[in-house]
Amino acid sequence: MALSPADMDRKIDEHFHFEATDDVAGVLATLAPDVEHDIVGWPTGPTRGPAAARGFYEALFADLADGRIECVKRLYGANFLVDESMWRGRAVGRPFGLEGGDRPLAFRLLHVIELAADGAIARENVWLDLAAILQQLPQNRPAA
Repeated sequence: MALSPADMDRKIDEHFHFEATDDVAGVLATLAPDVEHDIVGWPTGPTRGPAAARGFYEALFADLADGRIECVKRLYGANFLVDESMWRGRAVGRPFGLEGGDRPLAFRLLHVIELAADGAIARENVWLDLAAILQQLPQNRPAA
């Protein structure tokens, strides 16, 4: 049975709420037991299962603070959605390997989310605007 766009919105909004409140257990509870978790460019590559995704969220919540997501647009299909959003907050740690220095940070995100029949996230594929992040968190490089 196909999920309605409203059902999918509820699930992704719940997931984003747990992310905004740095609630690792809550985020993981939105994922299916065999979830494929793929943050494009993340050193581990795609992982399987909530336990394997835990490290990403622990690092993310240590590196970014006061995060809020503003949805720009969503597209829906049969048990999947594509979400374009804007993330805004502060870089307090070393997000994506860059020194944050507690600076403000904003970047676009693209989520491709597949949902199981029960509404759990079966696949989360995330693309982020690394060029925008690099512009806002420039690194001091020694002269050659």
